[in-house]
Amino acid sequence: MTQQSLTRRESRENAFLAAFAATFHIDLLQETLQAGGESGELTMDDFSKRLLNDWSAHSDEIDEMIASHLKGWTLSRLPRVSLTAMRICLAEMLYGEEKKPAVAINEAVELVKKYGADNDHQFVNGLLGSVAREKGLAPESEGETC
Repeated sequence: MTQQSLTRRESRENAFLAAFAATFHIDLLQETLQAGGESGELTMDDFSKRLLNDWSAHSDEIDEMIASHLKGWTLSRLPRVSLTAMRICLAEMLYGEEKKPAVAINEAVELVKKYGADNDHQFVNGLLGSVAREKGLAPESEGETC
């Protein structure tokens, strides 16, 4: 079976959708990865699977990083769309091979604009930008969107 060619944006979106579905059914992520990346209507290419594997392998660290940047909030209070987008983005930024944090953040913001509530993308952008600067992945003087 030949693997369908996906754009990076499609790969990220499919990884996001699979990870989002897993927030409702905890075993779904592992089932998707074990099934060779096919999850119902979603096609997972190597990049999608790598994002999901990186998130799965580092989920505790990623959640701790998100939680440490929340002021007066807990992970359980965050909208699932925002939390899932941030998890996938941080997996890509911190553990991916490409090291393009600005692209990863922009893609997370676009996913939240598409699937989340009206202004959730601003929060996601701010938190991810803060993590990127803290980890030395973005210049200190960078503007609103990383």
